[in-house]
Amino acid sequence: MIKSDQILPKHVVIQSEGNIVSDMGNEKVMLNIKNGKYYNLGEIGGEIWESISKPTEVNNLVNHIVKKYDVQTDKCEEEVISFLENLYQESLIKLVVGE
Repeated sequence: MIKSDQILPKHVVIQSEGNIVSDMGNEKVMLNIKNGKYYNLGEIGGEIWESISKPTEVNNLVNHIVKKYDVQTDKCEEEVISFLENLYQESLIKLVVGE
């Protein structure tokens, strides 16, 4: 596992264990078993969450979101990395060595 203050496009991320995720309308909500907190991932956050069920390079994740939601790559990268950093701070995802 990698320790990082900032997630980079070349990093590989994966979901941490111990989360229960449910669909509520078009959005995903999650309960973290360890800390007892609920999280509303939203629609695009839910898409990101589903995409990182297996080790995924951030670049590939950004490309997937750009194609699906027709957003500019640099803006998407900024938003995706910000979202992932929030998940990382809450220990909801892990950074791993490229697979």
